[in-house]
Amino acid sequence: MAGLRLLTHLPVIADPSHASGRRDLVAPMSRAAIAAGADGLMIEVHPSPEKALSDGPQSLTFDKFAGLMDTIRPFVQAAGRTL
Repeated sequence: MAGLRLLTHLPVIADPSHASGRRDLVAPMSRAAIAAGADGLMIEVHPSPEKALSDGPQSLTFDKFAGLMDTIRPFVQAAGRTL
């Protein structure tokens, strides 16, 4: 992502949900994006992913999203960023 900073002044937003297409990869992809310098994350969340009309396989439940936020907080702080 640092290389992208040479190309634009705009924030870089990573989309680990769409990048992986699998909810089990959203957390590690999120951590990788933070480590790479992403300015933000766009994550699919749905109350019942199995009933979602689209993007169900990559959507997190509200509980899983809350857990993800707890696990990425130290990575965000280590990168000198805030949530």
